[in-house]
Amino acid sequence: MSKPENLVTNPYDPHPFYDEMFMNAYSVRNHYQSVFRQFMSMKAGSLNKRQSATMKRMMEEGITFTLYSPDQTEPLERTIPFDPIPRIIPRDEWLTLEKGLEQRVKALNLFLKDIYHDQSILKDGIIPRKMVLSNCYFRPEMMRLSIPNDVYVTVSGIDLIRDEQGQYFVLEDNLRSPSGFSYLYKSRSIMTHLFPELVFSHSIQDIEQSLNVFLSALRRLSPSGKSDPVIGLLTPGCYNSAYFEHTFLAQQMGIQLVEGHDLVVIDHKVYIRGIKGLRQIDVLYRRIDDDFLDPLAFDPNSMLGVAGIMNAYRAGNINIVNAPGTGVADDKAIYAYVPDMIRYYLNEEPILKNVPTYILSRPEERDYVLQHLDEMVVKETSLSGGYGMLIGPSATDSEIADFRLKIIADPDRYIAQPTIQLSRAPVMMDGQMAARHIDLRAFVIAGENIQVIPGGLTRVALKEGSLVVNSSQGGGCKDTWVTHS
Repeated sequence: MSKPENLVTNPYDPHPFYDEMFMNAYSVRNHYQSVFRQFMSMKAGSLNKRQSATMKRMMEEGITFTLYSPDQTEPLERTIPFDPIPRIIPRDEWLTLEKGLEQRVKALNLFLKDIYHDQSILKDGIIPRKMVLSNCYFRPEMMRLSIPNDVYVTVSGIDLIRDEQGQYFVLEDNLRSPSGFSYLYKSRSIMTHLFPELVFSHSIQDIEQSLNVFLSALRRLSPSGKSDPVIGLLTPGCYNSAYFEHTFLAQQMGIQLVEGHDLVVIDHKVYIRGIKGLRQIDVLYRRIDDDFLDPLAFDPNSMLGVAGIMNAYRAGNINIVNAPGTGVADDKAIYAYVPDMIRYYLNEEPILKNVPTYILSRPEERDYVLQHLDEMVVKETSLSGGYGMLIGPSATDSEIADFRLKIIADPDRYIAQPTIQLSRAPVMMDGQMAARHIDLRAFVIAGENIQVIPGGLTRVALKEGSLVVNSSQGGGCKDTWVTHS
């Protein structure tokens, strides 16, 4: 009798990393037992067919992301690689993450209100004044401007990682226009349709209601007080890397998808142009950066925004989500001070830890980092998406030398962190389980209350050994399950 074509005959040894599924080479964590048994019972040929069907479905539905690389003459549009083995987070573990994320977003909103009003945290010397006021994302136009319900950050994407011991850390705060929502929902949809025996045999917390939570938060922020405010999603257009997400969210929430040329400002009010004439818009969920939002207030060369929208905003006739100027709070140097913000505004100890961070404008920290660049991750403070980074352990001598010169020339522009070996999880590669590094982007919605979408988006570094999980750098994703018990 021939040997069955099982998917996994030799599970990998997870050490020295923390593995989400395996405790050791042949010991599976309790909350993964059922999923592991079900995958073990599958045949490689059957799974390959399902994975092919997954990619076909994603292509048909336009679930794509655009990659930009200096090696390419043109941007590459591709489907997001999807792995069928879910990432599972037990309920008690999730409750701690949820409380920590709520605490963090609450403090960040208080920080933004403070720096655009009384600046108490600067006067008290908790955060250096220069670091905030000279930040490229600090917007003087927002000073003393009243924000509905004091919610500067309605939706945020907080990136979490685990170290070799399995301890969670916050890696980054994404507060301007975080992406990834659509892939969270589509991951669950794909799993439900193509792997129903997996999904329906487990007790998993629902994520669908979170779109209603998001819509309710947007409605609550309307300055007009209308029972049914007009809400729009401002997109840069179909050539943007996340355009699929923009269309998905607008369709799912039943809001208007608009580009800058669809809007006009008259008498400090913003209107949507339509075949029936003009219709006033109350809330604008913008997916473009501050610089492009209003050519009269920011970059005069912008063709993406709406001339005069900041005047309408100041007049209280429209609310912009997330508020302009929120980028100062997700700057990677400001990130180092978020635990201090939590203590200062909430009088609480942080539930979630930061990754230890070196501020390179401090001479003693800069000197230490320059001597240990081959051990460090160096990031440009104002960039995201995996751009402007040095990962020392995998960098070449010339790359390290290049970053050394950049840091010496402009130390305020960079921060450094020790390299943390991200936790790993199994992915399916050619019919076998293979270990890949992962992180978790948790989405937090600040409406009447602060709510965290159960699970979030698990991102996967598909290149073996790579620590870079960003979709913009070729990473993939998994469905993320939070159990009910």
